[in-house]
Amino acid sequence: MIRQIKKTIVQEEHKIKFWIKVVVAFVSITIASYIAGSFHPNTWTTKKIIKDTENQMVSEWNQFGFHKPSIEYSTDIEFIMAVGRCVDYLNLHHLHEERVHKYIIVAMAVLETGYGKSRFAKDANNLFGIRTWDENEPQLKPLELPDAEFGVKKYPTKCDSVEDMIDIINRLPAYEDFRIERELQLQSGKIDLDKQIELLSKWSTNPKYTELVKSKGKSVENILENKLAK
Repeated sequence: MIRQIKKTIVQEEHKIKFWIKVVVAFVSITIASYIAGSFHPNTWTTKKIIKDTENQMVSEWNQFGFHKPSIEYSTDIEFIMAVGRCVDYLNLHHLHEERVHKYIIVAMAVLETGYGKSRFAKDANNLFGIRTWDENEPQLKPLELPDAEFGVKKYPTKCDSVEDMIDIINRLPAYEDFRIERELQLQSGKIDLDKQIELLSKWSTNPKYTELVKSKGKSVENILENKLAK
């Protein structure tokens, strides 16, 4: 009887020691995770913080009645800056994985409109030559093709055309490879705009289009970065 009692006591002691080790291990892991998360936050935590902060900013902007910025300009640099402000505003209203980089959008707008000087930019607020085949949709016909079945879409504002451009790239099958590459770059944290631009070749029939966008993108980056630095 005494031997059985001693055996039971020993078993209980082993159980207690085991659970003490489990609790100590759990507490240690929790503390280590907290410290690591505080000084070396993981990608998921970082993205969540950024997303929550941006959502709060957008909510506050909307409460104060902020709207899409107007794209007004009289010089080439003013055009670049104005389109850039529009892109900044729109990107804040899109998820990270749905954003098109500002330098790409501005470079394409510059190429498509000659810094906003084209007829389509002035009369249709269209900065990217976006077409429509819907005869009921407001549009301009190309001067050289007045009877064309398509027309260049007219927008209420130039920033509306930027928003439509972003939607087209995020929606149409023609740009699926671009979306896949963008997602891979976002996951890796290594952004390669030249590679992204190469996957937008279907935007234009010009075989040199992507090279022109790359070149113009570098100029746009220099201008925007220099302006921000001042």
